[in-house]
Amino acid sequence: MSSSPANERILIVDDSGTTLEVLQRNLSAAGYRVFTAPGVAEAVEILEGAALDLVITDLKMPKVSGLDLVRHVRENFKDTEVMMITGYPSIEGAVNAIKSGAEEFLAKPFTDEELLSAVQRALDKLKLRRSGHATPGHVVPTHKGFIGDSEAMRDVFVAINKAASTSATVLITGESGTGKELVSRATHYGGPRSSAPFVPVNCGGIPEALLESELFGHVKGAFTGADESRAGFFHAADGGTIFLDEVSDMSLAMQVKLLRVLQDKEVCMVGSNRSRKVDVRILAATNRDLQGLVRKGLFREDLFYRLNVITVFIPPLRERGDDILLLAHHFVTKFSAESGRSPLCFSDKALQSLMSYNWPGNVRELENVIQRLVVMTDGDVIEVPDLPTLMRFSALRERGLTRTLAHVEAEYISNVLSSVEGNKTLAAQSLGINRKTLREKLRKMEKPSS
Repeated sequence: MSSSPANERILIVDDSGTTLEVLQRNLSAAGYRVFTAPGVAEAVEILEGAALDLVITDLKMPKVSGLDLVRHVRENFKDTEVMMITGYPSIEGAVNAIKSGAEEFLAKPFTDEELLSAVQRALDKLKLRRSGHATPGHVVPTHKGFIGDSEAMRDVFVAINKAASTSATVLITGESGTGKELVSRATHYGGPRSSAPFVPVNCGGIPEALLESELFGHVKGAFTGADESRAGFFHAADGGTIFLDEVSDMSLAMQVKLLRVLQDKEVCMVGSNRSRKVDVRILAATNRDLQGLVRKGLFREDLFYRLNVITVFIPPLRERGDDILLLAHHFVTKFSAESGRSPLCFSDKALQSLMSYNWPGNVRELENVIQRLVVMTDGDVIEVPDLPTLMRFSALRERGLTRTLAHVEAEYISNVLSSVEGNKTLAAQSLGINRKTLREKLRKMEKPSS
């Protein structure tokens, strides 16, 4: 998740004029609006008069320390993030900063890239916090029934608009749970056939022996149990649209019959020798790679090209960025209202886990998870322990595999010490090492940078 620096306001607090000048220059060049203060007293005055997104403060300053400023911000400005910088790095300082409420701890000297990365991480966490504390039910961006404002989804909206303006066949692709039927409905109801029938058919959910009869209908006596003639889905959709979901599940024999309908615009009921003209627009969808199936001989190439006149690809949820937050709030508002309870909100760490999770079931999975959380969560805030087990550990993977082993070890030791409030005996027990080994590791971590 990233944010634009255009409107983000940052306060830098440091008793070193040189440091203030350098940081102000670098952050201003990156597009942030920057304020500076040489001490905590001046910083408090600025905080009282300006709405700030991030405070970057030095640790050691005359009279009042940076830790005191961190505590002041946390107690009085819930909508402002805090980041600590220092030229005297130590594990104890890092632990104290984190315990006081600083989201980032940066040791001098640091590169411009390290500074901007830390600032971005802190602002991303602020964005999560604001989302977590936003009032459920607040207006979210929607388009033709979709909730989302990511660049990937804006491309989908453009494709839907173009598809809706034509009568061409459309192939909708995407993973299971991404919203393929929703795209088909938006395409139908956004076009000239909107007042005509829309008939959805799940090809994978109908037994192969019955699929032809369901699609094209049958005459009386066509097969055992056919006590009367019955029209099929294509007849029901005449003048409108038929949506063939999971079209890849059709057998090769059934594919030939569908191809004939596409070519001739006629359907022949099972047991009949007469064809009937139908005016039906076909929208098809699949979660499989049709071209790959064509290469394997499992899907007819001529049918593929007939279906693939216009293609709409729906991105997986994991590629939709902040849309995850918008959808989560939409679903929590929806299910809270259905349950007759006050709307729940998310802790920022719970939102981090939602953002880090891979979502193999996409929007459908997210909806099911949120429904479960609304039912099972006792309090008004959804915390990480409330999440399904797989999601609780997704945050551990969010930083990727680019850090050194020493960096990972130092961070883990710092987290363990913080969890036991700096008690080295308990920390050593938790880490599975003795106190001497822990002291040696802390000594290496506490070497001051030149």
